[in-house]
Amino acid sequence: MFKLEQYKILTASIVTAIVLVSSAQGAQGETSDYNGLWNGKKDIGGGLYYPIKDGKTGPYLVNPQVYKDSDVAKNDGGLKEAYNHGRIPTANELKAWDKDINGLNEGLPDGYGYVDEGEAIYEAKCLSCHGDFGSGGGGYPALSAGKAKEMKRTLKNNRWLNPTSEGPSRVFGSYWPVASTMFWYIRDAMPHTKSKTLTDNETYSLVAYMLYINGMKVNGEIVNETFKLDREKFLKIEMPNRYGFVPDIDGVSGVENVREYFANPENFGGIRLAKGEEPCMQNCQSTDNVVRLDGGITDFQPPISVERNLPPQEEDPAHKVSFDVKAAYDNNCAMCHETGAAPPAKNQAAWAPYLEKSLAQVIKNATEGTNNGMPAKGGSSLNDEEFKQVIDYMVK
Repeated sequence: MFKLEQYKILTASIVTAIVLVSSAQGAQGETSDYNGLWNGKKDIGGGLYYPIKDGKTGPYLVNPQVYKDSDVAKNDGGLKEAYNHGRIPTANELKAWDKDINGLNEGLPDGYGYVDEGEAIYEAKCLSCHGDFGSGGGGYPALSAGKAKEMKRTLKNNRWLNPTSEGPSRVFGSYWPVASTMFWYIRDAMPHTKSKTLTDNETYSLVAYMLYINGMKVNGEIVNETFKLDREKFLKIEMPNRYGFVPDIDGVSGVENVREYFANPENFGGIRLAKGEEPCMQNCQSTDNVVRLDGGITDFQPPISVERNLPPQEEDPAHKVSFDVKAAYDNNCAMCHETGAAPPAKNQAAWAPYLEKSLAQVIKNATEGTNNGMPAKGGSSLNDEEFKQVIDYMVK
C-alpha cells in the first residue's frame, strides 16, 4: 500500500514531479547535469530526467513552434517553454475554485450534523446506489463493511498468496487514511445526479452517518445514533489506517522517502535487469535458457477440437423458470425510476420526450449508459433480451 498525503495519491505526486522537472528550467537552486539526474538524483520513481538540450529532450526533437530561444534558458538547454494558456485568474476566481479540503482539514467549513439526520438524508438520496447501511450494490461502491478496526485486518489478506482467503476490504472506515476526503467528495460530487446541492450541515450529517455505520471513534468516543459532528470534533476523527501506507510521503521528508523506497526494487516486487542501473530497451536478459516455440504447439494427443460452440442444452419443462419482468424492474430500476431521478414505469407522458427519438434509441441509451447518470443496463446483470423486456414494461 502507498501512503496518502492528504487526499492526493502517490501516482499524482510522481506525475507532477516528472512534469515539473521535464522542462529546461528547474526549480530555483536546482540544476541538471544532462546525465539523467537532477541535483545528482533520479526522480522519485527511480527514473531519469530528460531536460531540453540542443533542441532535444532525450533522443527526441522538441517542437520549435512550442519552444523558443531564450538567453535565460541558454545556460540550461538553450530552449525555454513558450506556452500561453490564458490569463492569470483573479483573486475572486481563485477563491471560488479553492474549495478543496486537504488531509490536514484545511478548508473544512463551520457547521454541524447529527447521525440520525445523516441516516435520513442517506436513505433519501444515497441508498438507491450505495445500498442499505453502505453495503454497496448495482455497480456502486460499498461505504461500510462492519466495524472499521476489524475490517482493517482484511488489508493483510492476499488472495494471490491464498486464493481461499477473503479479499481486503478497502472501504472508508478500514482503508482511507483521512476523513476529509469523504466530506469533500460528498459535498462536491454527491448525490450522483445532483452534485453540489447539499449544504455543509447536511454534509456533516452524512459524514457522521458514515462514521456510525463503520463503528468508528472520535476522540475516543464511539459514534452512536445521537452523535453530533462539528468542525472541532471532525479534527479528532481517528482513522484506523492513518499510518498504514508505505512509503511515508507526509512532511518535508516525503519526497526523499519515496525516492529511497523506489530505489530498492525489492520493496515493490521489482527485479533488477541483468545490465544493472543502465537503461535497457532490448536483449536485457540472458537468453541461454529461453526455449522459443516456432508456430506454437500442434501435436496434441488427443487433438484439440476446433469447434467453439457450447453443447446444446435441453430445457427441462419441470424446471423452466419464467422471467418476471416486474420483479426485474423493482430490483434493478425502481431505485431511480420511482424516486424522481428518472421517468417512472407506465407513465407515458413522462416517457414521451424520450420516445420521440425512437424506442431503438431509448434501448441503446439504456443498454450502453449515458452521461446523465444512467449506468449501462442500470447496473444490472440482465441479458440483452431480458433488459429489452424491462424497457418495454417501463415505456408502454
